[in-house]
Amino acid sequence: MSILTFTLILVLGAYLAGLVGSLTGLGGGVVVIPLLTLVFHVDIRYAIGAALLASIANSSGAASAYIKEGITNIRLGMFLEIATTVGAVIGALLAIYTPTNTIAILFGAVLLFSAAMTLRKKNQEALTEGSTLSALLKLNGSYPTETGTVEYKLKNVGAGFSIMTVAGVMSGLLGIGSGALKVLAMDTAMKIPFKVSTTTSNFMIGVTAAASAVVYLQRGYMDPGIAFPVVLGVLGGAFTGAKLLTRINPATLRIIFCVAITFVALEMIYNGYHHKF
Repeated sequence: MSILTFTLILVLGAYLAGLVGSLTGLGGGVVVIPLLTLVFHVDIRYAIGAALLASIANSSGAASAYIKEGITNIRLGMFLEIATTVGAVIGALLAIYTPTNTIAILFGAVLLFSAAMTLRKKNQEALTEGSTLSALLKLNGSYPTETGTVEYKLKNVGAGFSIMTVAGVMSGLLGIGSGALKVLAMDTAMKIPFKVSTTTSNFMIGVTAAASAVVYLQRGYMDPGIAFPVVLGVLGGAFTGAKLLTRINPATLRIIFCVAITFVALEMIYNGYHHKF
């Protein structure tokens, strides 16, 4: 395969990753890493390094649009990033000493969890009664809809913060945005409306990935020839996804995504179990 063909396929795959990541809040790594490892047989640590940069690009592209529309809860995102950033550094350090086949198996397991979380019933209701801590930290917010502005309040802030720490570890260890865990923390534990949790997750993913990326960069696990086309494609997909989110119902996309990601997850687990990484 020529360098040009490799680059074009990588850009197209990364574009898909950015599109899916911005629409689901899961981050682009769930597509980028399997593409690099299963199709191009890139070492999984280099794939994780590229995926972290992809997550930063994905977050930058989608988050800017969501913030402009007034959907993202910036104060909540900054508060929860304390947990995810600490976890991300820990996860990145663990990844350096973890066998690649173990990382692949764990990656597949997280993909299966992400697929299941994508299909679950989403919290669309805005709470009118929140916790004392959410009010004290001024984490409650509002977002615009077609019928007007909806105000919402939060609960279980401590539980959400704890889940975010685990999400940060998974992000640093596996190179994925851990958006499923972040949305789980905000949507299920803290009872935030799904649109807000998805957009806030996109806002946070970039900061979490940046904390992990520093460790991978210092260890030499970032190849410009892989990272540049990945970032270029993901950024384009993220901007497209941000525009589509307000216009389409992504339910059909989620089902297609879950079927595809389940197949990829099983392939990653199988190859990891047989030490093919």
